[in-house]
Amino acid sequence: MRARTAPLLAAAVPLTATAAAVVLKAGRWKLSVNRYRIELTPQPHRSCPSCQGDGGWWVGGAFPEMEACPCWADRRDLRIRLLPVPAWPDEPPF
Repeated sequence: MRARTAPLLAAAVPLTATAAAVVLKAGRWKLSVNRYRIELTPQPHRSCPSCQGDGGWWVGGAFPEMEACPCWADRRDLRIRLLPVPAWPDEPPF
């Protein structure tokens, strides 16, 4: 049984990683991982007729701002918390 399990597991891990990468790319998601969380953030669509994949456009005026395109801005971020973020100390380190 163990002789068959090891090669299957060795083949399944790269296949699963490849499948996950394809799904994230097709769904226009960016994956960020650190020790505190796993985060999926939406990315702009390359074929969007409004922003042409730039994610938004600049609104003029004295202080120009970028207005986000609804092709990605209306989708929410997904986060999975892994470890609690450590609290900041009350006193300075020196």
